[in-house]
Amino acid sequence: MPTITQGYLDHPIFAIVSQTAQELGVRAFVIGGYVRDCFLGRPSKDIDIVVEGSGIALAEAVGAKVRSNVSVFKNFGTAMLRYKGIEIEFVGARKESYNRDSRKPIVEDGTLEEDQLRRDFTINAMAFSLQQEDFGAIVDPFGGIRDLAAGIIRTPLDPDTTYSDDPLRMVRAVRFATKLSNDQQQFHIVQESLDSIRRNLDRMAILSKERIVEELNKMLVTPKPSIGFRLLEQTGLLECMLPQVARLKGVETVEGKGHKENFSHTLEVLDNVAAYEMKGIAEGTLKDYVFEDGVEVAKVRTEPNVWLRWAALLHDIAKPATKRYDPSLGWTFHGHETLGARWIPKIFQSLKMPLNEKMKYVQKLVGLHLRPIALVTDEVTDSAVRRLLFDAGNDIDDLMLLCHADITSKNPKKVARLHANFELVKAKLVEVEAKDAIRNFKNPITGDYVMDLFGIAPCNTIGQLKEQVKNAILDGVIENSFEAADAFMKERAAEIGLFPVK
Repeated sequence: MPTITQGYLDHPIFAIVSQTAQELGVRAFVIGGYVRDCFLGRPSKDIDIVVEGSGIALAEAVGAKVRSNVSVFKNFGTAMLRYKGIEIEFVGARKESYNRDSRKPIVEDGTLEEDQLRRDFTINAMAFSLQQEDFGAIVDPFGGIRDLAAGIIRTPLDPDTTYSDDPLRMVRAVRFATKLSNDQQQFHIVQESLDSIRRNLDRMAILSKERIVEELNKMLVTPKPSIGFRLLEQTGLLECMLPQVARLKGVETVEGKGHKENFSHTLEVLDNVAAYEMKGIAEGTLKDYVFEDGVEVAKVRTEPNVWLRWAALLHDIAKPATKRYDPSLGWTFHGHETLGARWIPKIFQSLKMPLNEKMKYVQKLVGLHLRPIALVTDEVTDSAVRRLLFDAGNDIDDLMLLCHADITSKNPKKVARLHANFELVKAKLVEVEAKDAIRNFKNPITGDYVMDLFGIAPCNTIGQLKEQVKNAILDGVIENSFEAADAFMKERAAEIGLFPVK
């Protein structure tokens, strides 16, 4: 692996930090992810500076020189500033010790060597010197460069000590193996670390759900998240965090017939979603809808949507609970999409994830994920497409992406046929949307209008009339306009003896 640092320390901030550290009489080093990414040839705009002394004092001195505001976090002994498009965080070198029942360390001032020793992995413990006498020299006491070249995730200390002290590092090991792997190089967690993770699973109980979800989210938005979730399952971590997903694994056989291995299928769908979404982002064809000044605005998506990835991970979550064997049909999972949608709030709540529109988005995609597939295999009618557009709203494009990704089979001819039919459904969606404007459907008939027209107080009849109008539009009986809706509604009202008073 080339160890090229040229260009990575050319940014003026490094010389400024070096000069300022010398003036304050302290030693400063670039450490962690920026150094690792330098050797991997990856761009990075986040820089961590470790100081043998006060990180806050150095940050404030640098901030004064570059005229940048400094954010100080005294509880953590850190400070942060931004300068010319990059974010720099400063922290004093420290050594740590842990109590058995907490992942919050007892922190004391330390040396660079002690600070490197407390790092999670060898590849994250490397440092560049910012001293003027050896500017840019690599400080790599644990062989991080060697491990990067070999694609190895390894702890500086005995893994039992590292993972027991802070069990979140077990999940981070999986996350780094996922994040750093690519088509040219696969990263692996060393066997002694894998064994240690299995021994220390009980330590997961001291972690907050929020920290676990933060790692899962970072894993989900990688180019191939299946790498991480296979490792989570193999080590037992998945059962600790997402037991519902872990239960997807395995195949049951009755009368010589087995069903699809749902865990592998789920991970294939997840990887497909990641690939399709990144292609859509590159092409600028995916949009996110946000409210600005009370008006909904469509913006081109530039980053992966982690909630779309959650929907892919959970789309078949209820299959084990709905699995049935019918001698005439084989294995069935009837209603798994409906039951899965009902489970989403409980899963989000158990992980302390947001119970807002993000959860509802995932719930919607899980509940609707079979609808486009049904259109692929059946005749595509305008009515069915209108109802799908109505139910999905602005999430229709993400739903279609998920359903496209859900087309998997070991039979390439079947996959090719379903993909071809799927393109017909997409074309029909565009056609119906252009003609009927159903995606953001609003009933032309309001309750206030019905009450005023017929001179009636609030009652069930109003809702029934509005529902009949909605169904008539979605079924293509009438066009989506006030005039057609008004005429239709008056006819239905007359059938029950209700006539306009105006």
